[in-house]
Amino acid sequence: MNLPTQTLPSEEGTRLSSRKQPFNLLRWFSLISMAVIGTVAVALGAVSTRFVITESVQRDAMLTSQFIQTIAYAEMRHVSIPNVRTMGELLDPRKDRDFPDVDPMDRANVRGEFLDHIEHLPDVILANIYAPDRMVVWSTNPALMGTTILADEDLEQAFASRKPVSTSYHNVDKARMEQKFVSPPDFIFIENYIPLFDADGKNVTAMVEIYKEPKDLIDRMERGLVLIWLATALGGGLIYLGLYWIVRRAAILLAVQQKQLITNETFVALGEMSSAVAHSLRNPLATIRSSAELALEFDSGPAHKNITDIIGQADRMSKWVRELLQSLRPLHDEPEAVNLVAALHDSLMAFEQQIANAGVHVVFEPKDTPMVLSQPIQLSQILSSLLANALEAMDKGGTLTITLEATDARGVSMVVRDTGKGMNEEQRNLAFRPFFTTKQGGLGVGLVLVKRIMERYGGAVSLESCEGEGTCARLSFKRIP
Repeated sequence: MNLPTQTLPSEEGTRLSSRKQPFNLLRWFSLISMAVIGTVAVALGAVSTRFVITESVQRDAMLTSQFIQTIAYAEMRHVSIPNVRTMGELLDPRKDRDFPDVDPMDRANVRGEFLDHIEHLPDVILANIYAPDRMVVWSTNPALMGTTILADEDLEQAFASRKPVSTSYHNVDKARMEQKFVSPPDFIFIENYIPLFDADGKNVTAMVEIYKEPKDLIDRMERGLVLIWLATALGGGLIYLGLYWIVRRAAILLAVQQKQLITNETFVALGEMSSAVAHSLRNPLATIRSSAELALEFDSGPAHKNITDIIGQADRMSKWVRELLQSLRPLHDEPEAVNLVAALHDSLMAFEQQIANAGVHVVFEPKDTPMVLSQPIQLSQILSSLLANALEAMDKGGTLTITLEATDARGVSMVVRDTGKGMNEEQRNLAFRPFFTTKQGGLGVGLVLVKRIMERYGGAVSLESCEGEGTCARLSFKRIP
């Protein structure tokens, strides 16, 4: 026996999950653009902050070097010592014996004045002076004097390059012997190596090491970094929002165009199918009606009522065919200026008998006669469809109110309000869908035609309805000055 196969829930879930989801342009753009812009902004901020810190530190090092070189030159000019031409030759006490003809007091005075200037430089937290053999010959921290510093890359680079070397630190490196501060720095400190040369400018006779904590410079750097990051964040945010707005507008336009394309394709398919069906029905309906009329002339007996019903149903089917063909035909008529009040009066006159039979009271007191952008015949179709719907909804009488409202200098709205049966929320949401109707024997193309014609000429239509309280249809037209 062959048993029917069953699909397991897991298999069905796998099959559903394997369906390809539509590409969400806005979501993917927002994620990817945020990641790219954020990465670029962070990179630019990091490069900018690094540049500001480096340039600030280098600028401070250059000024410090120039200041020390100037002090050394000025002190040497104030004292005349034979055979001693630069300050670097005086800083190492071990070389005092190399100049027997120099008064030790003069030598000590010159050296003392220079070292006093070094010790009292602004923002200095530690100052060391190295001899060419890397021994500390003087320091603001007495514990370092006489210490030989080996394997110090910055110090070796300064001696080798014979150029000022500057480095910034955030934390004290305890492994470095020379970073022994009497008063530890609070946040960031700068290490400067300034070489002093002999008279020929070729050999380094002494190396001045200055540790500074320039609070004013640090404050300026902090403010600069804050401004850089704020500007980077603001710039990245503005770029992201601008691009997001453009892509969002594009996504909305694409969605609208896609929806319009689907609608047009649907109408084309419906039109082709409806045209084929309508043309196929016309001849049989005409034959049925003619035969029924002929039979009616020869039979006045019991079949008379049935023959009359046949003629009525044939007429109703013919009307459906006309409405169907009319609602699905392309709208190619050029818009023109139409008197909206005159068109309303003509439509009300056409429904005068039905209004009287239904016991409906019409309220229409226009204060203006605006000219709107439309097409006379199609505007008449719109008004006829709305009035017919309103009268059918008020089969037991009621009030039909028509008002004109100026939305702005280039727009005018026509509001058609009835006190009929109204619609629930579901019916209201489906009102503009083709072939949806709440009327017995209706075709469901009237409001579809209204929407197509209004949008064709740059207008819009909307419905407000509450079950048991009536319906309000609002048509928005472009006004002709």
